[in-house]
Amino acid sequence: MKHTSILLALVFASCTAFSADEAKSPLETAIAKGTKFLLSKQAEDGHFSDPHMPALTALPLWALVGAKGVDEAPLKKAASFVLSTQRPDGGFYVPKPGRGGSGLGNYNTAVCLSALFDSGFAPKGAMLKAREYIASSQLTGDDTLAGGFGYDKVSRRRYADLSNTSYAMSAMAKTASLEEFRTTGKKVDIDWSAALSFVDNLLETEGPDAGGAAYNDRTPQAGKKKDKGGKVALRAYGSMTYAAVLSMCSAKLDRGDPRVRQALSYMEKNWSVDENPGMGAQGLYYFYDIMARALSASGVEKVGEHDWKKELSARLISLQKDDGSWSNSNNRFWEADPVLCTSFAMIALGLCR
Repeated sequence: MKHTSILLALVFASCTAFSADEAKSPLETAIAKGTKFLLSKQAEDGHFSDPHMPALTALPLWALVGAKGVDEAPLKKAASFVLSTQRPDGGFYVPKPGRGGSGLGNYNTAVCLSALFDSGFAPKGAMLKAREYIASSQLTGDDTLAGGFGYDKVSRRRYADLSNTSYAMSAMAKTASLEEFRTTGKKVDIDWSAALSFVDNLLETEGPDAGGAAYNDRTPQAGKKKDKGGKVALRAYGSMTYAAVLSMCSAKLDRGDPRVRQALSYMEKNWSVDENPGMGAQGLYYFYDIMARALSASGVEKVGEHDWKKELSARLISLQKDDGSWSNSNNRFWEADPVLCTSFAMIALGLCR
């Protein structure tokens, strides 16, 4: 009788475990597999991919925090590594003398600040210093670059783009509550009106690409001659249009604003989870990440008739490799790095829950 009871208990336990495993959704299974892959790639000192690029550690940290239920030890180790890269000026970056910049300081700092804030493993003082760095990096002046952000605070040429600007605006909006804890000096913020003007300048307002956004208005590939009068039509990209939506949401515009509505209308007309509209496979996983963050921030459940969470999660699940990773065969924007792509994919999946 005793042996029979033990056998029944074992069978019941086995069936319960099987049922729990079967009940796990494909989305949660994909996140679990991605989590396992990322954790296997963390170095002993806590960094991922490249120790000279703090953002490449912050992105996996951001993804793992969003995965939920991950052991705190590797998260704290990653956060500690990112914090170790903070410079006296408040930025998170590794200087690169002779490169004309400061190691992509704006990009690294904005990504790191967002990830650290969400992780809960960073001192408020360190994050307040990072806010100072970002605010001091915003371009001023009276040209079309004014209000925007580039890769570096100091560079050989005056430069700004929508990708870096969206990261900076998002980080500053996300961490605005920290200013309540600033004990000396004035509260720090960016010039939101100027930042929004920079974004507005990159939005197409007429023609077939109305509502779409460009990367910037200065690089050769940013625009093309539209007519004999020399008017330039900027090239609208899917990823940049979502970057514009996220930037506008960071500036507290809601989806009722005509600019947000027009941008979402552009994405409805150019809807795809198979490619980055206007860019194909280039920057595909960044596209998935910025799409999810923008639509989540705007509170949009559907883009036209498209249930974006359902369609995006299904596409990402179909692209996951057997080892739990994601990667892009097109290496532009470093997307051959599976840690980078897996981080982008997991951030997006976390927002598809």
